[in-house]
Amino acid sequence: MVMSRSFPIVLALFATAALVPFGTRAARAEAASDWSAPDGTAVRLIGGPADHTSLTGGVEIRLAPGWKTYWRYPGDAGVPPHFDWSGSQNVGGVKILWPAPIRFDEGGSLSIGYKKDVVIPIEVTPTDAAKPVTLKLNLDFAVCEKICQPANATLSLDLPPGGDAPSPALAAALASVPKPATLGATGTPAIETAVLEQAGDDKSIRIEAKTSNADHADLFVEGPDESWALPLPTREAGPDGKIVFVLPVDGVPDGADIATTPLRFTLTDGSRAVEVEAPLSTH
Repeated sequence: MVMSRSFPIVLALFATAALVPFGTRAARAEAASDWSAPDGTAVRLIGGPADHTSLTGGVEIRLAPGWKTYWRYPGDAGVPPHFDWSGSQNVGGVKILWPAPIRFDEGGSLSIGYKKDVVIPIEVTPTDAAKPVTLKLNLDFAVCEKICQPANATLSLDLPPGGDAPSPALAAALASVPKPATLGATGTPAIETAVLEQAGDDKSIRIEAKTSNADHADLFVEGPDESWALPLPTREAGPDGKIVFVLPVDGVPDGADIATTPLRFTLTDGSRAVEVEAPLSTH
């Protein structure tokens, strides 16, 4: 399992009774795999509708009360999920469509992920769109209550060429995926500027954003690959009712130039979110 920075994984036993809610919830009508139930969680694949080039689906993760799991970039401490689709049949590619996450404090370390049940949508490109698809997933991830433990789920699901019936849970998850946007775009939420500032030897990134839900707005900044480990920003009031996010330049790999490297900014605003990929300005 790939780890982000130094994050202790402590094996813990989880009482069997804690998983009872996973098995007693009402079954859904859409196509779905069997549940895999590691301690503290239960995971399955669900099917969704298709268009002329791709099929939709999702990885549904249910969490026991008080537990959490991690986003693609887990923050100060955590383990990003690893999806292995190599056993699939008639699959040319699988794209993960991440729902907007939240930040949480783990004893002084700030992490990013999900504290409630989540469906992570996927977009599947078949090798031959006229034939069925067999999805096989080996998922390595982590779940945490007060301590964290590694988890693994092995799942399989057959999808017909025309896809499956729409799933309300999958539709809701797709709606929560951040929408692509450009730096300086109009509308709300929006990221207006992202500036690299320097005071002596100290560098920081200052991002101005517009939001209609300031109490629930947050921002996550990522580099181009897992070798980057940028910190979570602090938040302050900005001009004209805007929000300013500030983070120190830290966690940049040796040899990388943050002044010229496009970064990925995910701005959440309650139930809405946007994602911007852009280099920093230096004015």
